[in-house]
Amino acid sequence: MIKIFQVEGMRCQKCVDKIEKFVGEIEGIQRIQVDLSAHSVEVDYELPADEGQIKEAILDSGFDVK
Repeated sequence: MIKIFQVEGMRCQKCVDKIEKFVGEIEGIQRIQVDLSAHSVEVDYELPADEGQIKEAILDSGFDVK
């Protein structure tokens, strides 16, 4: 599955690295693409990962997610 999350507060490469680290630790994540200009994170994932886990990981990394 592919889901795009709108994320507030990302400003630099360190932000990208932090989100990739936190989301990438979830089992089932296949690909993460962060777009700073669009304030979005596109995640390709499969079970056992789910949307709630991904949102929680983004929040845990210090950013707001819609």
